[in-house]
Amino acid sequence: MNRPPTGKVQRPRRTNLVRAGLLATLIGAGVASGQAALVAGFDSLLPDARGINHFNRPGTLTILSADGQVVHKIGPVTREKLTPETMPPLVQQAFIAAEDRRFYQHDGIDPVGIGRAMVRNLRKGSVEEGASTITQQLARTVFLSQDRTLIRKLKEAALAGKLERQLSKPQILTEYLNVVYLGSSAYGVADAAWVYFTKTPDQLTLAEAALIAGLPPAPSVYSPLVNPDLALERRAVVLRRMQEAGFISVSEQQQAEAAPLQLKPAEPKYWDSRAPYFSSWVQQELPKVLSPEQLEVGGLTVRSSVNLAWQEKAQSAVNSYATGSMQGALVAMEPGTGLVRAMVGGTEFKDSQFNRAAQALRSPGSTFKLFVYLTALQQGMLPERLFRDSARCFAGYCPKNFGNRYLGSVSMVVALQNSLNTVAVGLLKELGFDKVIATAKSLGISRELGRFYPLALGATEQTVVDMTAAYAAINNGGIYVKPTPFEEILGPDGELLWSRRVDGDQGRRAVNSDIAALMMWMLERAVQSGTGGGAALSDRPVAGKTGTSEGGRDLWFIGSIPQLTTGVWLGYDDSRTTKSTSVVATYAWRAFMAPISKDLPVRQFPPKPQLADTYKPDKQQPKRRSESAANSESWREQAPQPQDLDPTPSVYERPEAPATPAAPQVQKPSTPAPTVSPAATGPAPIPPPPLEAPPPPVVAPPPP
Repeated sequence: MNRPPTGKVQRPRRTNLVRAGLLATLIGAGVASGQAALVAGFDSLLPDARGINHFNRPGTLTILSADGQVVHKIGPVTREKLTPETMPPLVQQAFIAAEDRRFYQHDGIDPVGIGRAMVRNLRKGSVEEGASTITQQLARTVFLSQDRTLIRKLKEAALAGKLERQLSKPQILTEYLNVVYLGSSAYGVADAAWVYFTKTPDQLTLAEAALIAGLPPAPSVYSPLVNPDLALERRAVVLRRMQEAGFISVSEQQQAEAAPLQLKPAEPKYWDSRAPYFSSWVQQELPKVLSPEQLEVGGLTVRSSVNLAWQEKAQSAVNSYATGSMQGALVAMEPGTGLVRAMVGGTEFKDSQFNRAAQALRSPGSTFKLFVYLTALQQGMLPERLFRDSARCFAGYCPKNFGNRYLGSVSMVVALQNSLNTVAVGLLKELGFDKVIATAKSLGISRELGRFYPLALGATEQTVVDMTAAYAAINNGGIYVKPTPFEEILGPDGELLWSRRVDGDQGRRAVNSDIAALMMWMLERAVQSGTGGGAALSDRPVAGKTGTSEGGRDLWFIGSIPQLTTGVWLGYDDSRTTKSTSVVATYAWRAFMAPISKDLPVRQFPPKPQLADTYKPDKQQPKRRSESAANSESWREQAPQPQDLDPTPSVYERPEAPATPAAPQVQKPSTPAPTVSPAATGPAPIPPPPLEAPPPPVVAPPPP
């Protein structure tokens, strides 16, 4: 029997083996590709983990100063983050031993760890060791809730796998150590080191690192500030696990276990604002520029306008002159941008969070005269136009000057610099309520203004920030820019949400530039030769106006140098009399402006424009009989007793001890009013307290 050749039998077998191998390879590749596609498809349904370093909890806000310093961190925010390079190895080892000893061996889920934890917990009869890995805890903190449900657990496992695929182990560990809650408002290791020991993480001892590493399972329970004995027991557990993992020796374990707590508690960094009233205003203004959705997400960073060095000077100035239980407010803003560089809303934020700069409504006194005189200039009057300063009534309203003194025939600029009330009310009557109200509205005064004569003397209450913004518009050549604390607002991923240059108020023309320059010239005279003399600076021009409400309840000064406008208010919350005058406000203004202006170049206000007097009075409307009778200038009868609405002293009065009011002189209309000389009316004003740059003496104006 013939056998077939051997080679002919082996050749088909080899071919079949090759075919089987190729088929297996193709099947394996298909399975792998399918698995990869399945994983990729599943991953696409999960959040991207690569931006996890931008994670912020809802409601968190960071406020930066104009030069980038941290002013305040608000909400459940990590106040200081570390990088993988700056995270101390001792801290890493303590947390790995306490929370996930196989951290570098698993891929996000650790079946071995789960089994070990179950066995240990059953033996101890309590939950001593958790089964979640550090990666799972990070996924839960960043992407999920703390609900104890099966669905959440499945999502947590899936996210842990994605984190392991997208991030390195050092990145995962660092992010976890930056966001884990460790009790007492400490989010992250750096915060905990500061809150419990007033240390940085690299300064922690073994015992301190182990104590912090033991907090994550129950931060409120294991906190050494709450339960020191439990904290020591938990520390001992962590130290034992570190020894079992080979991170420390037995002797190091025993030495650390014997160490006392040695706590040195401190508030979290940036817990208190460095400019608290300004920070409260930032939070008040945020809803006006961002949507509710943007605010809810959190993780916002505000690049603000505040100058922290100026803010410190502003608080010091207010506290120096708001003595006893008196309160004060200050707002300093750039005229051209509307940026508020300093804001003080009270003497002590911890005692009262009410922001008197932005929330308090107070009578502005004679500072409101800005709108009256500005309207007069807009209507064609000039500062040299003459008016009669004498005791008179307007429809039953009888204003009076400080000390019940009257200068007779005076120019408009002299009336402003001496804060003569009768002239201001007379101008309001001459011009009409509607024109003056329109001027105030154009300069940002939004509150309803009544059509009555006390309006000229500040009868309608305003905020310090609104009044300061109005004066800043005149300093800005007549262009009104809404005050703002924002330069830029960034989202949680660093994206630009709002920019002053793009989204902010770009300003609008409210007053003609020549009229604004003329008004600034008049305000400059009020400081050089009038009631604002206490605010004068020796090296540069100042323009501004004082204001005192009825009974001295509110003391104001709003003044400018070309680069900055600052408003100051002093008074009591219950509106009782201060028994002082607005001269005190000029001193407070100068106490702030003198030191900060040293770093600003000396600039001049625009020169006085040469304009013609073009005023033409409107046709007089028929007067009511009572008004005509009240305004008749029958000087033969005793003038009515004026009401003391705005007793701002003139340059001739001594603010601390005003002279006894004298009855107005009775004269015939045809008799010219006598001039008043400084020598005849009393001593010159008391100079302000000495500073490094004392102001020039206040010089009385020449007789009109």
